[in-house]
Amino acid sequence: MRSNPTGRQLRFGAELRKLRERAGLTATQAGQLMGIKQTQVSNMEAGRVGVSPERVRVLACHYDCADQALVNALADMAAERARGWWEEYRSILPVGLLDLAELEHSAARLRTAVTLHIPGLFQTAEYAREVFRQAVPELPAPDVEHRVSFRVKRQAVLFREPPTSQQVIIHEAALRMRFGGPHVTSAQLKYLLSLNEREHVTVRVLPFAAEALPGSGHSVFYFEGPLPQLDTVNLDQSHGPVFLHAEAQLHRYRVQLDLLEAASLPPGKSQDLINSIIREL
Repeated sequence: MRSNPTGRQLRFGAELRKLRERAGLTATQAGQLMGIKQTQVSNMEAGRVGVSPERVRVLACHYDCADQALVNALADMAAERARGWWEEYRSILPVGLLDLAELEHSAARLRTAVTLHIPGLFQTAEYAREVFRQAVPELPAPDVEHRVSFRVKRQAVLFREPPTSQQVIIHEAALRMRFGGPHVTSAQLKYLLSLNEREHVTVRVLPFAAEALPGSGHSVFYFEGPLPQLDTVNLDQSHGPVFLHAEAQLHRYRVQLDLLEAASLPPGKSQDLINSIIREL
C-alpha cells in the first residue's frame, strides 16, 4: 500500500476509474469480474497500490475498452517503477512541486504561456533565487536554496536525449520585469535566447502591442501525453500548482494556447524584441 501516491499514480488510477465508469460498472461489479474484492478495485483507482501492465489489459477487456492506443499507454504507465530524482526532495518541498517535476519528466511535449516571469524551466539560478525571495510569506534562506536547486535539476528535460519539445509564449511584461536588477535580468534574457537556439525549443513573445490576450492572463503549463486524453494542465497559483485533466478543461486550454500563439510574434521577431530589451538594460 502506498501512503502517499504521486500525482502520476493518482492520474493513472483516475484513468482506470474512467474506464470502469464508461463500462457502467460499480467497483463491486468490477471486483466480481476480476475475482477480487471491491476494496482492491478502489485502491487501484486511488493509486494506493500498483497495477501490472497485464492486469491493465485484463481490466480493459472486462471494461469493453476498444481503444487499444489508450490501453497500451496505460499499460506503459503501469510499468513505471523507478523512483525519480525528485523523490529526494519529498520531505523538503511541497508535494505539488514533486508532481510537477514528474509531469515534466514524462511529458511528450510542453506548451507554456506566462505573463509575469520567465518559465521555471528556462530560469537561471540567480533569476530563480530572486523570484523565490519575493514569496509571501517570506521563505527561509535554506528553503529558497532548496527550491533553486530543484528548479535547476528540473531543466534536465531540456538537455537529455531525446530532449522534451518546448513551445513557450512569454508576454513582453515578463521580459521587462527586472528580478534581481538589470544584471540578473540581462543574463536571464541571454540564457533564454541561447535555449531558443536549440532545435526542440520555440520561444514566442506576446508584445504589448498585441490587441488580444486570450484567457485571464494567468500562467498555463500544458503537458502532452502519449494521447490527448492523457494530457494535463497545470495552473500556477500562489498556493501551489493546480492540475487539471478533465476533457473539457484540456480542450479549453488547448484552444487558449492556440489563440495566444496566433497573437504572438513569430520566433524571429520574438528574438529581435528580446535582443532590443537586453540593449535597453
